[in-house]
Amino acid sequence: MMKLFCLLLLLLATSATVVPLESSGREEYPTPPSQASTTAPSPTEGKSRFAMLDDVRLLANGLLQLGQSLREFVHKTKAQINDIFQKLNIFDRSFYQLSVVTSEIKEEEEELKKTTNFLKANNEEIKNLSLEINSKINNILQERTQLQSKVGSLEERLKGLSESMVPVDQLTEITTLKDVIEAQEKTITNLLNAVREQHDQLDNQKMKIKNLEEKISIDSFQDTVDKPMDSDSAASDMFEYLTGNSTGLDTNDLAKDCSDLFNKGETNSRIYVIKPNQSEPFNVYCEMDSDGGSTVIQRRVDGSVDFDQTWDKYEKGFGNLEKDFWLGLEKIRSFTQQGVYILRIDLEDWKEDKHWAEYRFSLEGPSKDYTLHVSHFSGDLPDAMANSTSMRFSTKDRNNDNQRNSNCARNYTGGWWFNGCGETNLNARYLWLRAKGRSMRRRGIHWKPGTGPSYSLKMTKITIRPVECLN
Repeated sequence: MMKLFCLLLLLLATSATVVPLESSGREEYPTPPSQASTTAPSPTEGKSRFAMLDDVRLLANGLLQLGQSLREFVHKTKAQINDIFQKLNIFDRSFYQLSVVTSEIKEEEEELKKTTNFLKANNEEIKNLSLEINSKINNILQERTQLQSKVGSLEERLKGLSESMVPVDQLTEITTLKDVIEAQEKTITNLLNAVREQHDQLDNQKMKIKNLEEKISIDSFQDTVDKPMDSDSAASDMFEYLTGNSTGLDTNDLAKDCSDLFNKGETNSRIYVIKPNQSEPFNVYCEMDSDGGSTVIQRRVDGSVDFDQTWDKYEKGFGNLEKDFWLGLEKIRSFTQQGVYILRIDLEDWKEDKHWAEYRFSLEGPSKDYTLHVSHFSGDLPDAMANSTSMRFSTKDRNNDNQRNSNCARNYTGGWWFNGCGETNLNARYLWLRAKGRSMRRRGIHWKPGTGPSYSLKMTKITIRPVECLN
């Protein structure tokens, strides 16, 4: 384009130097005959007039091309400006979304600060009540000591009454002492009532503190229901190891897992007694279908069981085999000692969308804190367990995660193979419907929330079956 513009300037400069005779402005005088031959126009001068018209055409074409090039340049510039405006709009929307998220986090922080201050004030009130109760108890003890001393002196005086008649002044003194004793009894009764009232107030304060602690971890807009742990003794006995006498069966005839039971003709899904290799017999829940039998090792369906348990509970098992339960790390490991097993995870959210994932897995022993190993992933879920492989099991009273300054099992509840507190945890708190607070969602049952928006799951089920049953 610059070359064309330079060519046009050169043509303009050339055409400006050629001036026709008619426009010269000079007077014409008769030319002598002798000079006529010398003043006659030469052939070259006549040709220069036609050359000027060609130059004008060339100049016009150049100007047209220049105009076309300028038009294309203007359109291209407009397109670039529109692209810049679109990118600026995208940036503005992203900045607005970031500001909204930041404001939500600030609101949660402010609410947490207010609740913490309120808890501190309640703690101070409880301390003052405890000091007041202690002082009243000390007064009661002192009055009791004084009363005992007076009663003792009165008994000594009464012993003499059996030998002689009681004088009038002594009778008066005895009556006075009785009145004092009755008054002391009334005082003690009143103090005991006051102590009971103080005790009731302390219980109310404890309940308030407990409720406030729950509100710290639960978003104010989410209505969650934490159902109590199933404390039925029969349910706890269900996870104990059995003996040959208690089962009434020959332990040599017991199946080693649910797949073995299916191969022996059992087709109903229910509780069975099995005996893996190198293990005592124990109860399991078997799921039977047309493809075979699977042993259920974990299930969450209604939140009836509290999964925020200690290491001993997670090692031995807890819950109700027909509802929510954890089979136990010892029992799960006993399966992997007799062959290669498939770990299957089935999930359902509150929109009734169902997903699944499968791994080959194995567990190490208690000396390695039941370290998990998984491989050969398949399914329609993101591979969230890859980050948990080679991790030790952690509970609130035994921290084996990779977070140096925190305890994931204590902060987010439930035992799991933690590798970062924000990753998968199928043994977390059971929440009813969707949790709106981000911190609360991480405390609920979730499957890799880092990949996008998450909500608490409605149902989880973990089953195992040997690889041989797939062939």
